[in-house]
Amino acid sequence: MEKANPQGLLSVVMPVYNEAAIVEESIRRVGKVLRDAGIPHELILVDDGSADDSWAKLAGLANGLPWVRAVRLSRNFGKEGAMAAGLDRALGACAVVMDCDMQHPPETLPEMYRLWQNEGIQVVEAIKNTRGKENRLHTWAANWFYGLFRASAGLNLRNASDFRLLDRAAIDAWKCMPERRTFFRAMSTWVGFTRAQVGFDVAPRADGKSRFSVRRLTSLAIDAITSFSAVPLQLVTLGGFVLLLLFALLGIQTVYMKLAGKAVPGFTTVILLLLIIGGTLMVALGIIGIYIAKIYEEVKGRPRYLVQEEKQSRPEDA
Repeated sequence: MEKANPQGLLSVVMPVYNEAAIVEESIRRVGKVLRDAGIPHELILVDDGSADDSWAKLAGLANGLPWVRAVRLSRNFGKEGAMAAGLDRALGACAVVMDCDMQHPPETLPEMYRLWQNEGIQVVEAIKNTRGKENRLHTWAANWFYGLFRASAGLNLRNASDFRLLDRAAIDAWKCMPERRTFFRAMSTWVGFTRAQVGFDVAPRADGKSRFSVRRLTSLAIDAITSFSAVPLQLVTLGGFVLLLLFALLGIQTVYMKLAGKAVPGFTTVILLLLIIGGTLMVALGIIGIYIAKIYEEVKGRPRYLVQEEKQSRPEDA
């Protein structure tokens, strides 16, 4: 196994999923920015089970460019799994995670590296100055999620992204976190260490098509909150006490009306109570079920990803 942590080496981890149309240009753009800045680097490109010919492009680049390493996962494990595969293979003294679609501008990398190298910052977070071309509903949903996440987990991720640099110590700390279902953005915040932020403007996607559907974004939000907080379970308990109090008041009123001879058939009230109780119980069971499912996933202990093959140029090719 190669020795990790060569002096000053920057490992750039880029998950790739169906990016055949843009991956070559993206890689060459990142490489040019780093070479112009005089930053020693390696690019670790993780194909997350692409259905197009992304892997063929990555394998060709890895065979021809000594600073490119390509990893192919056995299937689509999701962006989190791809990032984990890349960070597990990063040899640098620090590593950056960024998107392959160039919405994370590579021109930000030299400043992030400077903060790490010259000022000893161990985690450099790239914060969005603007969210780019995003519809209002998406922006509203994102703000709602970040507010809810901060209230429940105590971590402020507003305008944050996966685009961040981690020192070797922070990478090793992240590796020590054993959970199977990861949320890199929050995990790399939770580990602490000295931190700094740099701003960037979200650029348009190179091919204009997002890989995240509403369903995947919703699933990510649920995973993130339930992975970092037990507040939803506590809300179930709180809801139970609130309903108990309301039912107690309603019971007192019912007894009073009966003793006062003012009782009337309460069919409508009974129906409403049944609907409220039934709906509340179903929501509560759903929340509990999410946590039980997460426990089930963790207990199985399956790996975060599986690698099918890797490509890297031989010394004589370099």
